Amino acid sequence: MATVAVMQQHKVQRPSFSLLTSSLSDFTGTKLTSSLQYKRKVCQPKGALHVTASSAKKILIMGGTRFIGIFLSRLLVKEGHQVTLFTRGKAPITQNLPGESEADYDAFKSKISHLKGDRKDFDFVKTSLAAEGFDVVYDINGREADEVEPILDALPNLEQYIYCSSAGVYLKSDLLPHFESDAVDPKSRHKGKLNTEALLQSRDANWTSIRPVYIYGPLNYNPIEEWFFHRLKAGRPIPIPGSGMQITQLGHVEDLAKAFVEVLGNEKAIKQIFNISGEKYVTFDGLARACAKAGGFPEPELVHYNPKEFDFGKKKAFPFRDQHFFTSVEKAKSVLGLIPEYGLVEGLTRSYELDFGRGGFRKEADFTTDDMILGKNLVLQT
Repeated sequence: MATVAVMQQHKVQRPSFSLLTSSLSDFTGTKLTSSLQYKRKVCQPKGALHVTASSAKKILIMGGTRFIGIFLSRLLVKEGHQVTLFTRGKAPITQNLPGESEADYDAFKSKISHLKGDRKDFDFVKTSLAAEGFDVVYDINGREADEVEPILDALPNLEQYIYCSSAGVYLKSDLLPHFESDAVDPKSRHKGKLNTEALLQSRDANWTSIRPVYIYGPLNYNPIEEWFFHRLKAGRPIPIPGSGMQITQLGHVEDLAKAFVEVLGNEKAIKQIFNISGEKYVTFDGLARACAKAGGFPEPELVHYNPKEFDFGKKKAFPFRDQHFFTSVEKAKSVLGLIPEYGLVEGLTRSYELDFGRGGFRKEADFTTDDMILGKNLVLQT
C-alpha cells in the first residue's frame, strides 16, 4: 500500500481577537450550535482596499441558488448587506432551508434581488453590472477566466472579488497535506480556476480565493454523503476501491459559508488564497462508518475491490478520487482565526437529519456498479 507523509507546519501566533454574540450563529430554521464568533479588529485599510465587513455593502453573487449560495446569501442578508443573485433563472431564485418556517423564509426571500442573464453573454454582463454597480462580487460558479474578465471590466471601482476555487487545482503529490503554496496542476480539470486566479492577480484587483476540498452538508447537489446514505438505507454492502485506507477530507457547507463571510472586508484576506475544509482527515472506510453512525445505521459491511478489474463505462462507481487527497487549513486558522465548527460525524448527522433523513436527496439511488462489483466478489468467494 502506498504511504503518505503528513507534513507539519510550525505553529503561527494567532491574531488577537475579541468575542461577541454572533448574528452569524444561526441560519433561520437550521440553527448553528455556536453562539460566538471572532470579531476582527478594524484597521485602517492600506492601498486600494476600502471595504470593511461592518458596513453594509451592495453584493453580487454569481450563482447562489444552490448549496453554498443558499447558506452564504442568508449570512450576508443577516449581516445587513444588499444581496443580488445573478442566474439564468432556470432554477428557483430562493428555496427553504430544511426546517425553516414559512415566515422566516418569506422574510429572507423579500430581501433578495435577482439579475437574470447568462454570464457567458459578456456584453449583457458588462452593461447590466455597470448599470447596477456593486461593491463586492462573490463568484460561486465561475469556471473560466474569460467569464470573470467582463465582470471586472464592468465594475472598475469594485472593492473586493471573492472567488470559489478548488483544492482540485493542486498537483498530485506524495507529500501531504497540500498547502496554499504547493505546486498546482495546469492540466487539472480545474485549470479554468487556476487561470481565473491568475487573471485576478494580473488585474491587480482586491481578490480572495477560497479552495474547498470536498464539501458536504444539507442540500448537497454533489452525491458525497448521499452516496453512502443510499446504500446504508437499503441495507446493502458498501463497495470501496482499494484498501479503503485512502485519506481524504470533508468540510461542512456552513463552515465554508462562514469562511466566505469572514474574508469580506478583511485586510488580511486581500490577494490571498485559503484552503477551507474540516480539521481532521478520514479514510474511505472511516467515512463509511461515520455515515452509518450519523444515520443511526448498524456497522456497515465494506467490500473492497480493484477498480482496474472493471469497466464501468461512464458511470462513477465511487464519489471520491481514488487517492490520498487533503489540505492544511492552518493558514485560515492562524490568519483569519477560523476554526471549523463541525466535526465529521456531527456534520454528517446534521446532513442526514435535515436532508436525507427527511426524504431529501438530489439523485436517485443507482446500484448498477455496486452489483457488478458484488457479483464478481461473490464469484471469487465461491
